[in-house]
Order: sequence, then C-alpha cells, then structure tokens
Amino acid sequence: MARLVPIGVAAQELGVHPMTLRRWETEGRIDPPLRTQGGRRRYDLAKLRAIAPHKAPSTRSTIAYARVSASGQKDDLVRQVALLESYCAANGWAYEVISDVGSGLNYHKRGLKTLVSRICSGEVGRLVLSHKDRLLRFGSELVFSLCEHFGVEVIIINASEDSTFEEDLANDVIEIVTVFSARLYGSRSDENKQVMERLQEVAKELSP
Repeated sequence: MARLVPIGVAAQELGVHPMTLRRWETEGRIDPPLRTQGGRRRYDLAKLRAIAPHKAPSTRSTIAYARVSASGQKDDLVRQVALLESYCAANGWAYEVISDVGSGLNYHKRGLKTLVSRICSGEVGRLVLSHKDRLLRFGSELVFSLCEHFGVEVIIINASEDSTFEEDLANDVIEIVTVFSARLYGSRSDENKQVMERLQEVAKELSP
C-alpha cells in the first residue's frame, strides 16, 4: 500500500522546501497529489523518490547483502553474514540481512531482485556489502547507480582491499566456468561430461 504523507513530511523526506513540491507540480514534474476531504495535499512517497534523488533519511532500512556462488560455499556465507552483522551492530544500525546462493552472473536471484525492488520503492537508506563483487560479478555499477538515484548510502567494508588485475581476471574466469559447468552437469553426453571435467580442472588451476 502506498504511503501517503502531507506536504511537510514529503518535503522533509526529500530534503527540499514545500514550495519546491508545489513548483514541481505546476511544472508537471510530479503528478498532482491526492486531496483529503478538507483539500489538503497527500503525496505518495515512493513515486516522489523515483523522480527526486535525495539524501537517505535515517528512518529507512539498512540492508546487508551477502552472496556466495555455490552451495558448497555455505561456510563462507555464514562468515560473510557474521561480518556484516558485526559491522552493522557496531555502528548501532537496525538492519536486516538478505543473502543469495548463486552465480554473480545471475541477475535473477531472489535476494538480489528483492533488494533492487526495495531500493526502487524508497525503503532502503543504506546498503552494506563485505566486498563489491558480492553484489554481482558484472553489472554492480548499475545497482550502485540506482542507489545514488534513490539516495541510498553504499558501504563496502573491505573496499580498501584492492585486488590485482590478474586476481580479478582469474575470479571472472572461475565464475564463468562455474556457470557453464552447472549447465553441462547431468548431461548424458560423454562429450559434454569431458568438457565439464576440463572446465573444472581449469577452475582449480586458476583458483587463488
């Protein structure tokens, strides 16, 4: 259900003066607000946030996002979540954790889709990651652009741990190999099985 608020609350949430909202309405930049029986304006915050970048108010959610590529990395996921929880708790933030098990090349993971949906609805004020690539292997900049547009603060705990070009390349290749190995898995074709085995060997050779 849409959250309808009076003009003063809407302006405060967006960090603008109430007159700015009236001007945007006159210019056609926003839809005319709903009116109460007494004629008072009521604004849909989600719609306003979609067109008006703003600073994230402290009342919005802090979400910590964790991801590993495969079910065999569940222990790593547990450690990642523990790090995120410790960091958020140390800063005194009320938070929730969204986690995924799936390739960084997969844009259809349930947790990621939930995260993006909530960012676009204006619910999220802060996004916390352990590393940049935990979000996506490729395409994370698009999500960061959405965060900037909707006023979401992005915190990457280990952002200072820069990897080398060779390490980034190796990790990218491993991610791609993992995806293609999964697609070939279970096939009865001996040729496909041989390809899969070779891909897995390559991944082990490249693994840091």
